[in-house]
Amino acid sequence: MIEIKVPTVGESISEVTLLKWTKKDGDYVERDEVIAELESEKATFEVNAEKAGILKFTANEGDTLKIGDTLASIDETAAKPEGAAKEEKPAEKKAEAAPSQNAAVQPPSGGEAKPSTKDAPVTAVSNDVKASPVASAIIADKKIDPSSIAATGSNGRILKNDVLFALNNPGRTPGKTMFAREERREKMSNLRKTISRRLVEAKNTTAMLTTFNEVDMTKIMALRTQYKDKFKEKHGVGLGFMSFFTKAVCFALQEWPAVNAYIDGDSIVYHDFCDISIAVSAPKGLVVPVIRSAESLSMAEIEKKVVELAGKAKDNKLSMEEMQGGTFTITNGGVFGSLMSTPIINIPQSAILGMHKIQERPVVVNGQVVVRPMMYLAVSYDHRIIDGRESVSFLVKVKELLENPELLLFGKDPVKTLLEL
Repeated sequence: MIEIKVPTVGESISEVTLLKWTKKDGDYVERDEVIAELESEKATFEVNAEKAGILKFTANEGDTLKIGDTLASIDETAAKPEGAAKEEKPAEKKAEAAPSQNAAVQPPSGGEAKPSTKDAPVTAVSNDVKASPVASAIIADKKIDPSSIAATGSNGRILKNDVLFALNNPGRTPGKTMFAREERREKMSNLRKTISRRLVEAKNTTAMLTTFNEVDMTKIMALRTQYKDKFKEKHGVGLGFMSFFTKAVCFALQEWPAVNAYIDGDSIVYHDFCDISIAVSAPKGLVVPVIRSAESLSMAEIEKKVVELAGKAKDNKLSMEEMQGGTFTITNGGVFGSLMSTPIINIPQSAILGMHKIQERPVVVNGQVVVRPMMYLAVSYDHRIIDGRESVSFLVKVKELLENPELLLFGKDPVKTLLEL
């Protein structure tokens, strides 16, 4: 009998929460098979079986456990049950495989194909369904699934009013108010506790201020429309807005290094590289995985990294290393419809850029009122290290680069670069 203990997941982490068992108590598990998912204050990770054998739980889902506590035990001396992990024969797999879009479904050998009744229209009410004659007629005429109707008649009989209610109120149950006065209490996850603590700490320990600007997205949107298909064909990934913003931010950070620095005691730590954190909404809460050395990546490499990190965040597969050490954060509230916000600094960083919804608005261009796709930008920054001149100039630089995306190749006007101006 061997014990499966909570592994060490980080120097500062002393406890984790058992999110769920991926196997059942008493199951036979193979070596290295995933048996559970744990959540620390920073990430979610899996626990694997160290040996093959019969699994026995010693902790329950939702339990808070210390590092080194016993999660489960495995009886490696137990015989493998007959038929466990039985492999399918190729013919069986082939038979169960889903047919292609244009393939005809063949009936099984020795019998006739039976039509699916899942989506078939109701032309008559089965004798097994108890319903009044009028109710039966309406059910057949309107092609309603009788199982979706709540019966109020005696002995479960469906009445006319039951059918009419189901037609006029799909998904609702008679007698239940739409706005129930109920409440529930759920235990706060370790990740949510950490988010709460860090946000409050950021508000209480920094001199946070926000400056705003807006950017005309006309040229970027035209570029995406013109090249998105070729870009996808060439690089195997879509051309999104994040690569443009990341490129622009990296050039602006190199011009205004205080925005890419942080305070450590009585010192200011500057970075010659740009590790860009991207805020991602994950099932368990907001996480900020990092694109390392983003200033040296191409547009395609940035887009691929964004897709990779966002996918891992969605599946709770981000590692500790992928979420630590960023120097600047970009967050996009526009995907949820936010028009303007004041993002909170991701400490110990000193600044964060907020992207927002692209919205067509009237603007004045060369003395004429025109309609342009506009986006508000917001930079929240720590005023202890970043002055107003630096924060405003940084945001103006980002705006300039986004409104003239050809400048993203050098970070400057090519002619001015040529003339060394």
